[in-house]
Amino acid sequence: MIVQTTIPLIAEYGAAVTTAKVARAAGIGEGTIFRVFADKDELLQACLAEALSPEHAVRELDTIEVSQPLPDRLVEAAQALQAHLSRMGAIAGSLHALGHRGGKHPGTVRGAGREESATRIRAALVDLLEPDRAALRRPPEQIAALFFGLLFTHAHLEDEVELTTQDVVEVFLHGALAGGTK
Repeated sequence: MIVQTTIPLIAEYGAAVTTAKVARAAGIGEGTIFRVFADKDELLQACLAEALSPEHAVRELDTIEVSQPLPDRLVEAAQALQAHLSRMGAIAGSLHALGHRGGKHPGTVRGAGREESATRIRAALVDLLEPDRAALRRPPEQIAALFFGLLFTHAHLEDEVELTTQDVVEVFLHGALAGGTK
């Protein structure tokens, strides 16, 4: 609960957020924070680990109804993953911008679970693609990896290329050529 309360405060204040602000927002005494975390750096590290965790994104992907048409499923998946990437970027960026290093560099948190995180997200995407296996040109595992890579790249290009989530899914499913030309 403390971590969940702190994450939006980090997005707003960065590493400059005070434990007093966290306590007020959580409706607890400041001392309660220090019964759970050794110090503010440990709290910030826990927030970073939570933001980098795939759990929320996987839960969101698991709630998408597989009986929907594939384009609709992929739009929902793209929105869930874009929110996940945005959340990760906001927390990591806020902490990094103020030079927060804490006891451990945030990269060690990211490095410890990056591959497992990507694997879990891709597996959830495979589950969304599986009902359409027969209609796919490639196995769902490859399609999931390509889709995840496209969304990750799109997140870095949003300022340069204005595409809606629907546009990204449409190009992904139907290609860049007009008229379905192969």
